[in-house]
Amino acid sequence: MTPSDIKATLSFSDGSPAIEMPIYKGTVGPDVIDIRKLYGQTGKFTYDPGFMSTASCNSKITFIDGDKGELLYRGYPIEDLAVNCDFLETCYLLLNGELPSPEVKKDFADLVMHHTMVHEQMQFFLRGFRRDAHPMAVLTGLVGAMAAFYHDGLDYSDARIREIAQIRLIAKMPTLVAMSYKYSVGQPFIYPKNDLSYTANFMRMLFATPCEEYVVNEVLVRALDRIFILHADHEQNASTSTVRLAGSSGTNPFAAIAAGVACLWGPAHGGANEACLQMLEDIQKNGGVEKIGEFIAKVKDKDSGVRLMGFGHRVYKNFDPRAKLMRETCYEVLNELGLGDDPLFKLAMTLEKIALEDEYFVSRKLYPNVDFYSGIVQRALGIPTDMFTCVFALARTVGWIAQWEEMITDAEYKIGRPRQLFNGYTTRSVK
Repeated sequence: MTPSDIKATLSFSDGSPAIEMPIYKGTVGPDVIDIRKLYGQTGKFTYDPGFMSTASCNSKITFIDGDKGELLYRGYPIEDLAVNCDFLETCYLLLNGELPSPEVKKDFADLVMHHTMVHEQMQFFLRGFRRDAHPMAVLTGLVGAMAAFYHDGLDYSDARIREIAQIRLIAKMPTLVAMSYKYSVGQPFIYPKNDLSYTANFMRMLFATPCEEYVVNEVLVRALDRIFILHADHEQNASTSTVRLAGSSGTNPFAAIAAGVACLWGPAHGGANEACLQMLEDIQKNGGVEKIGEFIAKVKDKDSGVRLMGFGHRVYKNFDPRAKLMRETCYEVLNELGLGDDPLFKLAMTLEKIALEDEYFVSRKLYPNVDFYSGIVQRALGIPTDMFTCVFALARTVGWIAQWEEMITDAEYKIGRPRQLFNGYTTRSVK
């Protein structure tokens, strides 16, 4: 990272001397002003709630251009990866910076698939949770507990120790997600099978029972694999920033990833597709397709408090590039399962048509986003609504790990320590 020839000059109207600050240029995206010496030179902080104008790190992993509707993993457009690669190839790319050759891909897949089992005592750990606990609460605990079961290498300055932890997290997350689901419904845990693909193995652990053999449907496996790819990383979002902030203290990666899982649980973040399906179910309960016009009218009424979930995106100002891919997958799955006439899915497709044609939504660019379609796909696959965010966490784990690794190996990395604009009491005494 080298500064450009152009510098930023900050002047003050209170008579304080002006200061110059370096400007850095990325390969793409906005330039950034280096304010690291601002406080030392002026005694002033910047104020940026939500960090909307602040670059917290430099990164080579993921780039988003919200105005263009562009998402790149290591320079590859998400459209190329979702069509031409599987999830483990995408994992390798995010971790290593390049797509694997066929031989390297096989070795990487073998390595991951031979680390899918978790310590048998993890089953006893699960018994401490209530049966009706939300699966994300269970998953947060399970991921954090991995540090207690896999603490053979605590020196994360060692690249080999970090690599082992990364593989363990990618490999064992599907097993933990499936265990959290099986526990919630009272079914026996299904052990992984190393001869299945990563995604097929997860679906088997999720849906199989000892009563009968599980039959893999490749159309459905590919659909879920695409969900994993589209959610694998998304730049410095809330949960990724949480992982980086937690990891900056030097804590173990299992704890840092558990922090990311907890952050992802929020309805404004990873819970968006769960909220979308809840919206559809509420419309269905209140009259279904025949009442959708009344629902749309409430959405347009600013005073109604009714929100349209699964449409528009905070980052993508025109369209979500993942949504088109997920839409194709959505229709493939509905056709494969013969669910075109299912009332809930007909409702969803009606809502989609209105949003794509109604001038109110078109003018505001409130197009269906990836959460809208991924929620429908997961529901069609038989994944319960309260498991949606767990599936999201499974997919995002590789992105979190890649970001954690990049931070740990960054010569400029320091423990995170945001500052504040204090507006409370000044010093006072107890009388």
